[in-house]
Amino acid sequence: MAQMSAEPEHGTEQPQVRGVAELLMPHLLNLYGSTATAKDFEIYAPHATFEDPLMRAHGVDQIKSAFYTLPKVFGESRIVEYTVNENVIAPGKVEILIDNKQHYKVFGRNVDLTTQIRLHVEDGKVVRHEDWWDKKPLKNRETVNIPFVGRAAEVTRRGSMILTHAFMGFGKDPKP
Repeated sequence: MAQMSAEPEHGTEQPQVRGVAELLMPHLLNLYGSTATAKDFEIYAPHATFEDPLMRAHGVDQIKSAFYTLPKVFGESRIVEYTVNENVIAPGKVEILIDNKQHYKVFGRNVDLTTQIRLHVEDGKVVRHEDWWDKKPLKNRETVNIPFVGRAAEVTRRGSMILTHAFMGFGKDPKP
């Protein structure tokens, strides 16, 4: 298991670790810091998924839409502290858990969020990216007491993603 931890403030200090996480962290910091470029999305497999409590994205284009939305919604967004644990599950398969604090500015108000980013990586590419707010599992039909309520949460996240994807030009990279 590889570990790293840091408190990057405005991209100052980059922690050192050996493994897949070392290659992915600069891209994730760009994604969550509203400075993503097309190159940052190359960490994802074509069929990758991203899910947080607000949306569920399927494929790289929808993942782009999800992250390209951040600077349009928030005055600021960034990961301000993080600790990484990397676990080899099988040959070519790695699970990366990133306990972190995210900072956002919404309508002039500071909002700090403690989350756990969970990455499932196969052959060096992220196939599943989950962001668990308050480090709590995402609500779905397996994690709630009433499966219908969990299914409704899943459908709501997909609907939110479809609207966001259309609003963001279906994953088109912004012009430099």
